[in-house]
Amino acid sequence: MSESKKIAMNKYIPLYWRCQLLGWGTVSIYWAYIVYERDGYSYFYTFLNYILDMGIGIFLTHIYRSLALKWNWKSLSLKGLFVRIAPSILIMAVIYGLLVNLKWHFYWVFVRETNQLLSESLSYFPVFMTGLRLMAIWVLAYHLYHYYQREIETARQNAELSIIAKQAQLDNLAVQLNPHFLFNSLNSIKSLVIEDPKTARRAIDLLSDILRSSLYEKDATLISIKDELSLVKDYIELEKVRFEERLNMSLLMDDTLENYKVPPLSIQLLVENAIKHGIDKRIHGGSISISIQKRAEQLEIIVQNPGTIIDKGSETGIGVKNLSKRLKLQYNGEASLTLKNENEDQVTATLLIPMHKQ
Repeated sequence: MSESKKIAMNKYIPLYWRCQLLGWGTVSIYWAYIVYERDGYSYFYTFLNYILDMGIGIFLTHIYRSLALKWNWKSLSLKGLFVRIAPSILIMAVIYGLLVNLKWHFYWVFVRETNQLLSESLSYFPVFMTGLRLMAIWVLAYHLYHYYQREIETARQNAELSIIAKQAQLDNLAVQLNPHFLFNSLNSIKSLVIEDPKTARRAIDLLSDILRSSLYEKDATLISIKDELSLVKDYIELEKVRFEERLNMSLLMDDTLENYKVPPLSIQLLVENAIKHGIDKRIHGGSISISIQKRAEQLEIIVQNPGTIIDKGSETGIGVKNLSKRLKLQYNGEASLTLKNENEDQVTATLLIPMHKQ
């Protein structure tokens, strides 16, 4: 069967009816074979018996399905469902036995023209047991299918909710990161407006470039190291307007890593933190070193600056805390950020993230 025909069949014949026709059609083939071989039915009456057997099965199960949908049995607990389907199966089996036996009786009386009484042509108990098995299989298959579908739908909805919640958290953290960066940059420019307007204008141009770059990456969860370092260099140049020779930066990186991905503003935030809590507090300033290397299947990004970590809850600032939360959400715990004193006068921030390249 061609793909277009399959699509057309799926469109015009619902899955329920395809299963009904296939299931009862397959079962009825067996009974058609029995009456043909055992009872000597002609081809015509064998086919008619086949159609009637299919019709009886489809009729009874479709009535059950209609009532189950009307009374919303799919939403019941297993216990509540069991106390309803058990008597339903018995009733369906009884009706099945009656209809099948009546079908046989009419055949023998009106087609074969025998004088059998109804009681003589009945074979009720074996047919009842057959109906009981068939109805039980159908009802259980029907409810198991819908239970499976419900579980899939629940899992899908939970996954969507989890993604939405995680994205909302990431968006919230990103929104907090950008104002944090903007606030510190504007503070740097504010001190220059009166003292050195020309330099202040240059600083505003740099800030404009930085914000423009940030806006272009607003919807991105990851950007290349090359783009992130471009932002960092602009930020350093902006800060050098204020710090002049008191601020220097060195970069050590394998050029083959520049296309790997990192969260936007991640390295920039570590550099900003190094300036705020290290360089800015020293009369003679200092140098910030950035190292980006590959460690197994992770990127190791190290930012070092002179200074000392003081054990205060707010010392690292909201930016670093938010970056830690963002890494945890974005990489499901596979990324980490640590800050520690390497010696008495040096702080090392180490960012480890899984390697992503596009």
